Amino acid sequence: MVQVGIEAMNVFGGSAYVDVMELAEYRKLDLQRFNNLMMKEKTVALPCEDPVTFAVNAAKPILDSLSEDERSKIELLITCTESGIDFGKSLSTYVHDYLKLSRNCRLFEIKQACYSGTAGLQMASGLVLSQLSPGAKALVISTDISRFLLIGDSDAMSMDWSFAEPSGGAGAVAMLISDNPRIFQIDRGASGYYTYEVMDTCRPVPDSEAGDADLSLMSYLDCCQNSFNHYQKRVEGADFLKTFDFLAFHTPFGGMVKGAHRTMLRRLHRMNPAAIEEDFERRVSDSLIFCQRVGNIMGGTLFLALASLIDKASIKEPKRVGCFSYGSGCASEFFSGVITSESQKELKQLNIEGHLNQRYKLSMKEYTQLLEGSSAVKFGTRSAVIDPEMLAAARSRGLDKCLFLKEINEFHRRYEWS
Repeated sequence: MVQVGIEAMNVFGGSAYVDVMELAEYRKLDLQRFNNLMMKEKTVALPCEDPVTFAVNAAKPILDSLSEDERSKIELLITCTESGIDFGKSLSTYVHDYLKLSRNCRLFEIKQACYSGTAGLQMASGLVLSQLSPGAKALVISTDISRFLLIGDSDAMSMDWSFAEPSGGAGAVAMLISDNPRIFQIDRGASGYYTYEVMDTCRPVPDSEAGDADLSLMSYLDCCQNSFNHYQKRVEGADFLKTFDFLAFHTPFGGMVKGAHRTMLRRLHRMNPAAIEEDFERRVSDSLIFCQRVGNIMGGTLFLALASLIDKASIKEPKRVGCFSYGSGCASEFFSGVITSESQKELKQLNIEGHLNQRYKLSMKEYTQLLEGSSAVKFGTRSAVIDPEMLAAARSRGLDKCLFLKEINEFHRRYEWS
């Protein structure tokens, strides 16, 4: 039987970040309410960073580790994003070019809010399982940025911006999907879906977000239970408490995950608060560590949580992970797979935590300057030249060789390597 899953995986968390407690104090937020977010840091995109640079910088270390023969087997490239830079031209065209992938490659882009990464993973898995092209691999990259613009009240959307800002991050997760799932072996056919139309959060204009935070939470909880109910119908004997050694959730912020976990165990197992807390620490808490440092990266956030879990958990023997993916609007899926000690060994070679530690910490003054200049590279910018000296210290904190945006010339984005 053909196996399928994640052969290799990497996270790129940008070049700069802010301490979100400092941000909360600077914005004079209600700190008691803010603490429920369970956030510590968030990546902030520099003017020279965009969804293309994040995608390429996440995928490049994976590609660099492959032989020419292995690279040639990548027959599908999917970029998953709600931070597109053109209504027609896909991010994947730029990514394909700067990663120097084979010209004999199918490529396209998926937009489905925060569910897009899972959609890409499952579509890529279908290619592998079909065996129409034996040995073929797929590269799936979820890449998103949040650029908050300092705007007047008349233009402000209905989203509670003051609390969306501390959790809205930037980054990318790259996954190589193949029949050699060294990182995460997907349980074939073990998935449940649940979807309906709801106006919880959306992006009616390219550079701002709107929505109803309470409705979004209710929809998230509803989809978590009902997608798992569908999973149970398709997987005989599945039990939320006993089947999965670990759980990884789409993580807009840690507090939402904790609430979903608590709700599921109350509804399905009538557990008391102390038992729920113990279960959360044992099965979920490791998945939050990277998310607490990067923020919500939309379609990639579930896989950021999965990477965090694999990197941080104790994995002495094979462990099954239950994964919940949610995208506003809405689409959701509960699926599962197996990780091993080899998964952890493979992932740690890319030193994701070391990269996060290397980022430049922005002062509130520097952060405000970035917000004021965000409109220079927003969606639809026709021409712009990026000043390489702007926050040069932050730019230098990336990987040894990173891609950065150099200029936009008649809408065509041009990039350069550091």
